[in-house]
Amino acid sequence: MKKMEEKLKKIVEEQNLEQENPEELALLLWQVLKQYEQVEFQTVKGLAFTYVIKGNEMFIDRKEKSITKSSVLLAFQNLVKQGGIISGPKKLGTFGASYLYPIFMELGWIVE
Repeated sequence: MKKMEEKLKKIVEEQNLEQENPEELALLLWQVLKQYEQVEFQTVKGLAFTYVIKGNEMFIDRKEKSITKSSVLLAFQNLVKQGGIISGPKKLGTFGASYLYPIFMELGWIVE
C-alpha cells in the first residue's frame, strides 16, 4: 500500500497531472483512501472523525452528507496544481475539504 501512497506523493511533488490517466488516478486515489477507512483523523479545529467508503461516496461519521469520489479527485487535483503547498482546507476548493485536508496531510501529500 505504501507504494501507491508514494506514487500519489510523487505526482503531487512533481505537479504531474498531465501524464496521468484521470480514471487510473481516481482509482489509485480511491484504493489508497479505502485502506484508511475507520482510521481516526482530526480536523484543523481538532474534531475527531472517521470515514467509510461505499461505492463512489465517502461517508464521514460527523456529517449526514457524503463526499463524492469526483469531489475527492477534484480536491486532489487542486492539491497537485499547487504542488502540495496548501495553507488550509479552503484552498482545496471543494465540498468536504475540511475532512479531506487532514487526510491528505496525514498521508504526506500536503507540504507544510
